[in-house]
Amino acid sequence: MKRVFVAGHRGMVGSAIVRRLERLGGYEIVTANRASLNLLDQKSVADFFTTQKFDEVYLAAAKVGGIVANNSYPADFIYENLMIECNIIHSAFKSGVKRLLFLGSSCIYPKLAEQPMQEAALLTGTLEPTNEPYAIAKIAGIKLCESYNRQYGVDYRSVMPTNLYGKNDNFHPENSHVIPAMMRRFHEAAKSNATDVVVWGTGKPMREFLHVDDMAEASVFVMNLDKEIYDANTQEMSSHINVGTGVDCTIAELALTLAKVVEFKGNVIFDTTKPDGAPRKLMDVSRLGEMGWHAQISLEDGLRTTYSWFLEHQSDIRL
Repeated sequence: MKRVFVAGHRGMVGSAIVRRLERLGGYEIVTANRASLNLLDQKSVADFFTTQKFDEVYLAAAKVGGIVANNSYPADFIYENLMIECNIIHSAFKSGVKRLLFLGSSCIYPKLAEQPMQEAALLTGTLEPTNEPYAIAKIAGIKLCESYNRQYGVDYRSVMPTNLYGKNDNFHPENSHVIPAMMRRFHEAAKSNATDVVVWGTGKPMREFLHVDDMAEASVFVMNLDKEIYDANTQEMSSHINVGTGVDCTIAELALTLAKVVEFKGNVIFDTTKPDGAPRKLMDVSRLGEMGWHAQISLEDGLRTTYSWFLEHQSDIRL
């Protein structure tokens, strides 16, 4: 039985990985909350790894947030994410962990990267300014794994997910991402019988969305790939692998689908005085597809299960 540490198990991605491992069986899953382990403290993390002795580590812990949070707290985003990554990756190596999976973000790619974004686009252009500190921290995580592999011969892997959503998402009105923020807005409008919901921008930008349960499945899939297969598909091109659906939709299509799921009967208004952001952000997921993994959950089905979870957990989710 493999002894596995899932860092960030209370977050959306970490909790999905725990659920996936539990369903598969054969794992002794170890988690630690903030009260018992401060991931920003180097000595605490080092001591934890020394005493626990793990076979594998899923590094899903991170400080995350939407555009408002990234703009408001850039120092927090770069500092905390760098510290988490450095402490866990170095302590994993020092304690003898041979295999680790680091979870990054699609924001690592240049703002004007050619679409769909291939892994090789990393470090080929300027980042989106609003989340540059977060993106730089995530790029550092990829390079940490890559460097420890090169110098010490360990097997530390990186996956870059597209926009994620699902159970345990953050529904805060200011600090959340597009799907939970919009879902909450439509829900509150439907509940109050509002006639209109206003969505920022023209609705024309295109975005890709992946359900977090698909992300968890892909993470375990990549972790369990034979080293020869993983190396053959990464070393010559880049050391990380994109994870997504390979399909995108307009923000307008997302808004109308959410209105349908939430049963909002009013009008969806697009405020064209607000910024659109990048016109398109689509991941090239052909490399992972060639290795045998494809997303299974459609956007509408994923939104429905997420909304059901939202309704069941309104009293204790992050609102």
